[in-house]
Amino acid sequence: MKFICLTLLFVSGITDSRSEQYEVVGPADPVFAVAGEDVILPCSVKPSISVVDMRVEWFRLDLKDSVHLYDDHEDRNTEQIQYRGRTKLILQELQTGNASLKLSTVRVSDEGRYTCFIQSKSWSDDVTVDVRVEAVGRPPVITVDGFDRSGGLHLQCESEGWYPEPDLEWLDSEGVSLSSETTETHRNTDRFSVKHTIIVYHSGKIHCRVKLKDHMLETLINTTNNRFISWRTSVILSSVLVVLVVIAGILIAVFALKNRAHIQLQDEHRKIQHAHDQLQDEKSRIQHAHDQLQDEHRKIQHAHKQLQDEKRSIQNEKSTIQHERDQLLQSQKIILPKAVNVTLDADTAHPRLIVSDDGKQVRYVNRLNAVDEGNNRFDDYLGVLGKDGFSSESFYFEVQVKDQTKWGLGVARESSNRKGGIDLSPDDGYWTVRRFNEKYSALDSSDVSLSLRVEPQRVGVFVDYEKGLVSFYDVKSMSLIYSYTGQSFNEKLYPFVGLGYRWNKNSTPLIICD
Repeated sequence: MKFICLTLLFVSGITDSRSEQYEVVGPADPVFAVAGEDVILPCSVKPSISVVDMRVEWFRLDLKDSVHLYDDHEDRNTEQIQYRGRTKLILQELQTGNASLKLSTVRVSDEGRYTCFIQSKSWSDDVTVDVRVEAVGRPPVITVDGFDRSGGLHLQCESEGWYPEPDLEWLDSEGVSLSSETTETHRNTDRFSVKHTIIVYHSGKIHCRVKLKDHMLETLINTTNNRFISWRTSVILSSVLVVLVVIAGILIAVFALKNRAHIQLQDEHRKIQHAHDQLQDEKSRIQHAHDQLQDEHRKIQHAHKQLQDEKRSIQNEKSTIQHERDQLLQSQKIILPKAVNVTLDADTAHPRLIVSDDGKQVRYVNRLNAVDEGNNRFDDYLGVLGKDGFSSESFYFEVQVKDQTKWGLGVARESSNRKGGIDLSPDDGYWTVRRFNEKYSALDSSDVSLSLRVEPQRVGVFVDYEKGLVSFYDVKSMSLIYSYTGQSFNEKLYPFVGLGYRWNKNSTPLIICD
């Protein structure tokens, strides 16, 4: 009997070690797609193993809308909105571990980072696929805006319906790039339109080219056409005629002005004499004003000295105020109460969480533990509650989050839902702060982004049951992280900690601090 048990344990160990060797792989480079066409998002298990009996889910972290879900041997896409009827798994390929997704009729809004998540009873893994979308617009249209006075031909090229923003360039018949006079770019909803203007002074073929990474459209215009040449000639002749008329007018005006200038000089001489007499009077007034300015200068110097004295006085007063402000801030430092004794309840922990024997630590393992699935146990979010609840006065506890990159913590109502995809917000009976994707946030009436100067190593949770207050603090700096105010509690509140949604590659535990 002992030999049989040892044999079964040995075989089980081999199976577990093998399951840990599988990984989900995808492309290292972005996948490029064209709007309106179909694209395949690669995803497979290495080494090859059938995923027919596993859960295969495609989703985007920036969207609540599901992309595609395969579970229990069938597609379950009733909650699709943006991707309804446009996604498909190749069921025959699931036998070989190929879970690639076919996305039909690609849209510009489909651009983003997709996660392929594969989960069996003994292991799970995921890979991210970066999808870039390109939309080819309409062929460029060249219009003629006429000639300028120097004979330059004004050309305008316009094209619309591109994504991302395309490059537009002018080329001559030799393929040499020409510089644009003006450039305009507009974005309408999810597409770009471009418009460039150029002035051409020579005849020949002019090309307008619009291009993206792998797409290009081009239009040309031939300025050697007789219509353009005759038009340019008429413009040049008109310009020459205008110049001749202007020169003749200038000569006539100069002759008339010369005669008028002689008369004006006579009048000017009389005016100068009169002005000389006025200057003498003005000189006397200036001398008097100079004396007055000397007196004013002495007064200004005296006032400047007074200002310097006042400036020094203000600096001294400022230093005094700063010192008083520092003393006030020192006296107003946050004083937190003594932490209560919190022990984690292993009967509420997700099957992939391990709670230490003393109930003070919880960590993630990449396997399902053999536990009963009761109504009190989390089955989707990696969460666990404290054993004791609180329904009056206030309480405080601290959680060490050092080196853990994906977590959430706070308090939860006794009747809060623990099954399925829960939302850690007051509407679902949770008052929490969390760290996810290197960002901190609180799920109040909406998702509140938190800007923290340093990463907290230990977070304190303070609850005033009577006042409806839940506050979170950085214990080291004694600074407030976030507060839920004006809440209404009518049942017991339990301490809550969690390690994210479904999986967590970081095995660092969360620790309840005494």
